[in-house]
Amino acid sequence: MHTFQYKTQDWIKNNYKEGKKVKGIVKNIKPYGAFIEIEGGVVGLAHIEDLSIARIKTPYERLQIGQKVDVVVKSIEKNTGRITLSYKETLGTWEENANKFSKGMKTKGIVRETEKNKNGIFIELTPNLVGMAEYEDGLEYGKTVDVLIKKIDKEKKKVKLLIV
Repeated sequence: MHTFQYKTQDWIKNNYKEGKKVKGIVKNIKPYGAFIEIEGGVVGLAHIEDLSIARIKTPYERLQIGQKVDVVVKSIEKNTGRITLSYKETLGTWEENANKFSKGMKTKGIVRETEKNKNGIFIELTPNLVGMAEYEDGLEYGKTVDVLIKKIDKEKKKVKLLIV
């Protein structure tokens, strides 16, 4: 049985620094984020926007309760000692993820969002890499689609896709 040990603000500040990568276990998931117990028995919150570069509707699209994860300490609130965590920072940089793909390559992606005015559709290739394809009727959020990589623009950090 796990007993919760209260840690003082000073203890937290002495043991955790912003930017530090730590191991943790997902303890609870709410619509707004995931509570993760990190080394030392402290629980921090990873907000939904800190779980993925691609916009997701629920933290369950990235994490499950009991899952072991690496996270980065994003911030420590001075008055309360509350820790905010980031999961997406451990999933590789844009460049690292883009290097897994090349122009002309066919792969699978997940429909994440339709751009305003239906100019395009954002498709997740990996949790930290999203590309854009031309708008197509009937594609719903979360659907897996086959795509062709038309262009990878490393300067603008953009990936152009064609749904095949």
